[in-house]
Amino acid sequence: MSDLRQSNRRLWDEWSDDFQAIWRSDTDEGELPPAPSPFAEDAPGGPQPQILDGVEGEAYVELGCGGGQGSVGTAQLGADPVVGVDFSGEQLGHARRLRDRYGVDARFVQGDVTDLPLPDDRFDVASSEAAFQMVEHVDRAFAEAHRVLREGGVFVFSVMHPLHEAMDPASGTLEHSYVDAGPREIRIDEGYDEVLTVFDRTVADLHNGLVDAGFEVRRLFEHHSHRVENNDPEESDAPEVLWEIPQSVRFWAVAG
Repeated sequence: MSDLRQSNRRLWDEWSDDFQAIWRSDTDEGELPPAPSPFAEDAPGGPQPQILDGVEGEAYVELGCGGGQGSVGTAQLGADPVVGVDFSGEQLGHARRLRDRYGVDARFVQGDVTDLPLPDDRFDVASSEAAFQMVEHVDRAFAEAHRVLREGGVFVFSVMHPLHEAMDPASGTLEHSYVDAGPREIRIDEGYDEVLTVFDRTVADLHNGLVDAGFEVRRLFEHHSHRVENNDPEESDAPEVLWEIPQSVRFWAVAG
C-alpha cells in the first residue's frame, strides 16, 4: 500500500467515530440510522430501470463502503449476496454494527479498491460513493471494478463534482485549477494526526477512465445536494455560490 493510501487509511480509522456520529446526528433515539441505497427511488438521479430493473436477487458489491450504509440499504432492497469492501478497519466495524441493527445479510471485508480481495466475474452490480476521489491510481480501481463484475454488470459510481471541489465559497472564485488532478490535502481536524489526500479528476477524466476500463457509460448525472428536497437552496445553509454548480457527479456504466 502506498504512503498516501496508508495515510488516508489512518485518517479514516481516526475519524471514523466522529464521522459516523455526524451521519447519525439527525436520528432520534431508538431509530435506525439512515442506510440509503444508490438504487432506491430517492437516490440521486433515481433508479434507471432501462439499465437495471431492480437489485432483488442480484450479487452486489460496494467499493469503499465506509460505514456500510449503501450495502445495508441495498441488502434491504433484496440484493443477495451483498459484500462491502473498505480499507479502514474502524469503518468496517461501524458497517458490521449497522448490518446487525438492520438484521440484513451482508459481508464486510478489508481491502483496497485497486486490488480487491474478490474473485473475477463474481457480481452483477457494483457501486462506489465518494470513495474513488481518495484513490491515486483511479484507473486501477476502475479496472478492478470491471474485473469483479460479470459481463453486462452495472456499476454506479459517484464522487464530489470536481468543479464544486475547486470553488472557494467565500470569494465565489476557483480556489485551484479544475484541470489539476492534485494531490490535494484536506485538514479534517487539527486534533487528527493525518490529513486526507484527494484527487480531483475532471468529468472527462472520469468518463474516459471508465471507458478505458471496459465500461459503456449509459447515464451521467450532475447533482446539487441530494440531502435537500427538490434541490431548494432556501432549505440549505450552503453558500449561495455552491448552488450554481453541481455538488456531485454520478455515472451509470455497464461492463462490456
